[in-house]
Amino acid sequence: MTENQPEDPILRSRERARSLANLGKRCGYGCFGAAVIVFLFHYYIEGSSVLTSITVALLIIGSLILAPAIILGYAANAADREDQGLPHGH
Repeated sequence: MTENQPEDPILRSRERARSLANLGKRCGYGCFGAAVIVFLFHYYIEGSSVLTSITVALLIIGSLILAPAIILGYAANAADREDQGLPHGH
């Protein structure tokens, strides 16, 4: 195995979950950013209802992607803290 990849299958799975969570966070926050841009574009040019629908759709999609990604990221970090014997923080 290489240095970057852990040998333990649980650690490997945790790293895969962490990278999936990071990808989800990027996509979710990207949808929120795009929704803000579309909203501002619609606000300043007084566009059609299509731009409103796109804004709402981007907010919904961003929320659906971002919520599980945040939870998955916290779960991976909590598992690392548990392995190290650190306090739970509760």
